[in-house]
Amino acid sequence: MTRSLLTLALALTAASLTAPAAPAQTGYAQSGTTQPAKTQTDNPAEMVQARLLPGWTAQDGSHVAALHLTLAPGWKTYWRAPGDAGIPPTMDLQGSHNLAAVTPVWPTPDVFLQNGMQTVGYAEQLVLPLQIAPQNTAQPARIAGRMQIGICSTICVPVDLDFALDLPARGSDPQQAMIKAALADQPLTAARADVGTVACTLNPISDGLGLTVTIDMPSAGGPETVLIETADPLVWVAETASTRQGGTLTATTELVHVSGQAFALDRSGLRMTVLGADRAVDIRGCTSN
Repeated sequence: MTRSLLTLALALTAASLTAPAAPAQTGYAQSGTTQPAKTQTDNPAEMVQARLLPGWTAQDGSHVAALHLTLAPGWKTYWRAPGDAGIPPTMDLQGSHNLAAVTPVWPTPDVFLQNGMQTVGYAEQLVLPLQIAPQNTAQPARIAGRMQIGICSTICVPVDLDFALDLPARGSDPQQAMIKAALADQPLTAARADVGTVACTLNPISDGLGLTVTIDMPSAGGPETVLIETADPLVWVAETASTRQGGTLTATTELVHVSGQAFALDRSGLRMTVLGADRAVDIRGCTSN
């Protein structure tokens, strides 16, 4: 598989952003090891460490591994859609061999409010499972590449982390337990959360589209946040405003193409993640209202 297809298969979403200039930062985890990746910055304190958890190989020949990020106190990193002020994660798999697809499985994130801006991500640590499908399960494979993440405290810094793992590989029982816990921490599917009708209303605004999504579903507990993503990474999604009335959750936002031009929106490509105090729910697509 080509480099471009491997990168596309990751579906990390979010448009590319130009990160502020910063000193070069590189971490490396040697294949099959759990050696921490060192991050070099002007700050003598380490802000992030990274390692690959080898995981396990399934009966069908696919493999589950994970990237484990440990953040210094007061620092956080971002979900696949980081919010207004976050840096979106990207991954380049140049150097990989015998891979058909690599799919990250994002655990349920937290919402942070700072200086009036909402960001979405993880504090302290992130275990990001990677579902790896080799092209030929009878042959050895290798996943190798670079992940760029943003980490933030009072400032935000882009960090490059290099990683490599030869497959098949098997992690220790504690490492496998960490991966399984992260897999179990995914949002519920719409079916499991008893989601009913999901309808979208679009209206033109001066620089894009206004979007209102109404979702028939039981409460996720406490104040609910709805995070909205589009299938087009070049469409910017503003922070949503969410309200609930009985069994209906309503979220409103604005969509703007980075080109500033008019665009068509594929409702089937919309993805809504509802975060509540009791659970999170992953909803795909909506009908016209």
